[in-house]
Amino acid sequence: MSRIVKCGLIQMSCDWATPKHGLAIIKKKMIEKHIPYIERAGKQGVQILCMQEIFYGPYFCAEQDDKWYETAEQVPGPTTRLMQKLAKKHKMVIVVPLYETPSTGTYYNTAVVIDADGKILGKYRKNHIPHCAPGFWEKFYFKPGNLGYPAFETRYAKVGVYICYDRHFPDGARILGLNGAEIVFNPSATVAGLSEYLWKLEQPAHCVANQYFIGAINRVGTEKPWNIGEFYGQSYFCDPRGQMLAVGPRNRDALVTASLDFDQILEVRKVWQFFRDRRPETYQELVQQLP
Repeated sequence: MSRIVKCGLIQMSCDWATPKHGLAIIKKKMIEKHIPYIERAGKQGVQILCMQEIFYGPYFCAEQDDKWYETAEQVPGPTTRLMQKLAKKHKMVIVVPLYETPSTGTYYNTAVVIDADGKILGKYRKNHIPHCAPGFWEKFYFKPGNLGYPAFETRYAKVGVYICYDRHFPDGARILGLNGAEIVFNPSATVAGLSEYLWKLEQPAHCVANQYFIGAINRVGTEKPWNIGEFYGQSYFCDPRGQMLAVGPRNRDALVTASLDFDQILEVRKVWQFFRDRRPETYQELVQQLP
């Protein structure tokens, strides 16, 4: 019997980023906006669910303003405790991307993995931090991750996480495969005209090279007052052969679901023996510092 797991992605617009809205209100409204989608996922039998990058607010890295530090929280904290309750209620694994402050003045772009019994299994901290115009000032807000590239043994599958800009780096994607990830979720915030042509190119390539599934999530809409571009949605699932299984709409909030056959991973690896034929002893140049 095939090992079929139903997975879901939530892509969402943020309509409360303007200065007139307090930060706590923005966070509260975005969480409240997500809850019906999480409930819908539970009713539809979704077993593993992931939301977009720092799901409870706008993509605030469009500006450099230390007020946004106030939206960070510890893990466990109020948001993870809420998600733990929802995960346990629906017997659903939930990947929760949020802004983490483990200690005073230290901040990470983090995703927390909660198992179907509500237990926090661990977290991934974004490793590759961009800082570039127009409007991606992430080094102002985040330290580079320090937890490596873990794969979490959940009730339904072994789950890895890569966050947004990470996806441009094949090295960590390979380590996730070596660590046993069967599906890698990539919660993102990416705009049209900058990387859209790569959106459906790079991650299917990771699927083929590493022979696992990917769930890629992108937020939706144009966030004022910054207007750095259109977050174009189109969240999707891709299989180990690089084939798209489900693609979300471009311009509206959506729950995107797909039933994934995790036995396909072994089928593909029996044909394409990439892990057998690797030559790590020849790759020393990959970890040498450039002059």
